[in-house]
Amino acid sequence: MSGPLVVVGDALLDRDVEGTVDRICPDAPVPVLDERRATDRPGGAGLAALLAAAQGTEVVLVTALADDAAGARIAELLTRAGVRLCPLRLTGATPEKIRLRAGGQTLLRLDRGGAPSTPGEPPEAALEALASAGAILVSDYGRGLLRQPALRAAVADAGAPVVWDPHPKGPVAVPGARLTTPNLAELRQLTGDAGAGSPLSTATRAGHELRRRWRVGAVAVTMGADGAVLCHSGGTPLVVPPESDVDHVEDTCGAGDRFAATAATALAAGALTSEAVQEAVAAASAYVAAGGAAGLARGDREPATARRPAAAEELVARVRADGGTVVATGGCFDILHAGHVATLQAARRLGDCLVVCLNSDRSVRALKGPERPVNPEADRARLLTALDCVDAVLVFDEATPETALARLRPDVWVKGGDYAGDGAPELPEAELVRGWGGRVVTVPYLAGRSTTATITAARSRGARLVKGAR
Repeated sequence: MSGPLVVVGDALLDRDVEGTVDRICPDAPVPVLDERRATDRPGGAGLAALLAAAQGTEVVLVTALADDAAGARIAELLTRAGVRLCPLRLTGATPEKIRLRAGGQTLLRLDRGGAPSTPGEPPEAALEALASAGAILVSDYGRGLLRQPALRAAVADAGAPVVWDPHPKGPVAVPGARLTTPNLAELRQLTGDAGAGSPLSTATRAGHELRRRWRVGAVAVTMGADGAVLCHSGGTPLVVPPESDVDHVEDTCGAGDRFAATAATALAAGALTSEAVQEAVAAASAYVAAGGAAGLARGDREPATARRPAAAEELVARVRADGGTVVATGGCFDILHAGHVATLQAARRLGDCLVVCLNSDRSVRALKGPERPVNPEADRARLLTALDCVDAVLVFDEATPETALARLRPDVWVKGGDYAGDGAPELPEAELVRGWGGRVVTVPYLAGRSTTATITAARSRGARLVKGAR
């Protein structure tokens, strides 16, 4: 990215007051919260800036702050996180949102700051930042900042891609913005669409209507756990589901900010709009999986999208706790073919879950030579997990799966192919598996199917086609 990500929008101070409730107030039928701790964090556009900075992006925040304790606290938190501030002067009070919580639940939210007020003129530093931005994220929270004429004109005149995260009480996006990112509820309010039909049909219909009205490049409608729907110049929308389901949602606050900031950063790096939205869905899903804003306050890290050995180990622990049988198998699975599927299906029938120990790219190169694998480990893992018979994939770097097996300790270790039949050599990991009482078995395989044969046949046909073309 040639310049910083400049976030423009209304900043708030979010405060979570955590406590316990073990009695009722004697003079009113309400719970009494005994405060244990309070956590402050930037909210609104401040949270969007904070999330972007946490990913190593250079971030400038153009916002409005009053000369009060809340404004000073926001500035302190953001500066500490590496965000450069270009504040406009805000008359009145800096807005605050205070959530009173107990047992993981919000009991009451208290808002401070009063009605929105008009900010002063943007400082020269803010205008210079917008002119030199690598990307601009407009994070509108409906408190009037984006109605400031000079600031709005500077956003419209900037050469960087603009991502506009709208608010129903805010102004329309500047014409020519590359992408706008309402959620489905916001989209219905912005267009007046009654929402007839399925959520997908509403997102498609209203998304195209908003794109036409606002004269923006595309509209990405965020759909929570269902990912996003991208409405662009073509008539057919792009539906981008999350890569995996989030089992437990603790706090979704900030997921939209994470989405919009990721999309803006991707566009600045030269991504197509469709690619930026795919990156944004993956990032927002990882953010929610890590606990959302609550996880951010605890310092939890977002889960990686590639290797997740913990997922396999957690699965094994759950199955074992329920008295089930854990089955594992392994291999390179470079080009997935019918023989692989037959082996995996047979293995899954032997127990209550199947974990595939998958050779990493480095491991495959060491075993098969520099021209392998044909497909990278992330693609191979994704294909395997798409099969109903595979419950988890564990990627390992070593030449053999002994280390992975020692971590999983499966009840049954399965192989097919050349290890089946009389006179076949014993599996090198057989003694290890038997050491914890596990069983080693082979399963039938489909003769004549192999990755090497598939690659050889493809190369031979390619060579004949080239020769024929001459």
